[in-house]
Amino acid sequence: MQEYLKANKALWNQKTTIHEHSDFYQMPAFLEGATSLKAIELALLGDVKGKKILHLQCHFGQDTISLARMGAQVTGLDLSDKSIDKAKELAKALGVDVHFVCCDIFEADQFIEDQFDMIFTSYGTISWLPTLDRWGQIIQHFLKPNGQLIFVEFHPFIWTLDDATLTKITYSYFNLEPIIETISSSYTDGPTHAPMTSYCWNHSLSEVFQALMANGLSIENFQEYKTSPYNCFPNTVALDKGYQIKGMENKLPMVYSILAKKISV
Repeated sequence: MQEYLKANKALWNQKTTIHEHSDFYQMPAFLEGATSLKAIELALLGDVKGKKILHLQCHFGQDTISLARMGAQVTGLDLSDKSIDKAKELAKALGVDVHFVCCDIFEADQFIEDQFDMIFTSYGTISWLPTLDRWGQIIQHFLKPNGQLIFVEFHPFIWTLDDATLTKITYSYFNLEPIIETISSSYTDGPTHAPMTSYCWNHSLSEVFQALMANGLSIENFQEYKTSPYNCFPNTVALDKGYQIKGMENKLPMVYSILAKKISV
């Protein structure tokens, strides 16, 4: 396993223990039947009853289980074995039929044989991938002809800003090199953990679009949103049922979404 995969897997194994007990993930409400999916992706997903969905980078499975509760046949995939173990535990406790797979997303075709009506991935996923070429290939491989990708992600401009206040441009907008950091906290509430190494990459909008279009997907819908549904950044203020950077309200995009379709051949 490559060094970045080892480091990031260890990091997310650690984070899973913190996340499952955090207020951020609202576990009591989820266990009582609340969906973890947000309005942006729900509008794009539409009626998923009876559809086969592959959920890439599913963490500990709340969104995967939420999709299954809506009537979909869902497979969730994640690199973290602790996340997948927790996802399986949740699905069993809730009596929801979901298939979970632990593997590197770039090797997913070695672990999953099906094709899917939809692929879903959202919020803080592609920053853990060094390249999007293989990401696009994986999406193309698993989608049925005319199948759809539903993708919601934090806007790449936000990742250029400093970590403390989000008011100064610090990182490149473009994917020039890995961002290697030592971190001991998470985007959620909860305790800190021992310092651990993380590897991330910034991906511009053009890199995302090219990775999809080069692999036979047609962009059907693209939107940018001025707020984030998650309060997972520092120095934010509540605005229009979401969160924006304090002092920059209505000036910056926080999130974007893509609906793409596999071109039938």
